[in-house]
Amino acid sequence: MLQQRIITAIVLLALLVPTVLAADPLGFVLLTAVIMGAGGWEWSRLNGLSALPSLLGAVLCTAACGILWVSGATAISVHWVWVASGAAWVALALWLLRAGATAWSGQPRWMRWIGGLALLCAAWLALVQARLVGVDFLLSVLLLVWVADVAAYFSGRGLGGRFFKQKLAPSISPGKTWEGVAGAFVGVLCMAFAWRALDAGGVTPGGSIYSRLGSVSPLFLVVSVVFLTTMGVVGDLLESLFKRAAGVKDSGVLLPGHGGVLDRIDALLPVLPLAMLLCTL
Repeated sequence: MLQQRIITAIVLLALLVPTVLAADPLGFVLLTAVIMGAGGWEWSRLNGLSALPSLLGAVLCTAACGILWVSGATAISVHWVWVASGAAWVALALWLLRAGATAWSGQPRWMRWIGGLALLCAAWLALVQARLVGVDFLLSVLLLVWVADVAAYFSGRGLGGRFFKQKLAPSISPGKTWEGVAGAFVGVLCMAFAWRALDAGGVTPGGSIYSRLGSVSPLFLVVSVVFLTTMGVVGDLLESLFKRAAGVKDSGVLLPGHGGVLDRIDALLPVLPLAMLLCTL
């Protein structure tokens, strides 16, 4: 399993890194559209659709990304998209993390399916716009989620249960702890202030999300980073809830050793549009 995870990670990085760093964003656009299409396939399967409708979900998601690119939507201000998708994620969190998987399964399948595809496309639009803002901006957003994940894992393993007897969401994801969430906050805040200092010193290009948020005020930076980290945790928990409702362990099998595409991007889905929202207020 570990060997599979490492090989898959190396292949993904070999595909992703050159497209992120390339001067022409077209390769990044195409690769990420395919990834979102794979997410559309998995989302369809999680909602109980058979093979043909699931393929339709993948095609619709990929085609929507292509239309957004060709129409020039990735190059214009779409503040309303960030507001709508951000509000949807917050509303889902406030509702489902209290109501549970049964409440989700009780909703009309078509509404769950279309809503999920729409949120995937909104996240893709935010991802591409973040890349067009700058590579350093995109990487700073991606690393916010990845550092939070790593910090939560190690703090949860080392400190889980020592300060809080109650797990974070035992009925949804029994392994997650409040100590892990606290570790995620600390890890991301340390990175944010370090990155901002490097930007100010000219070591890094200066276009990170942390410098942009910090230009408003240090307090705004802290509140925004804590909020984005929280929403990353929310994305992870909601995907676990969707899988529990579907009765599966992984969202798919497209990434050997890692499960499915949605298992790898769940935390990014709410964070990307919300990061764009905070930087365009």
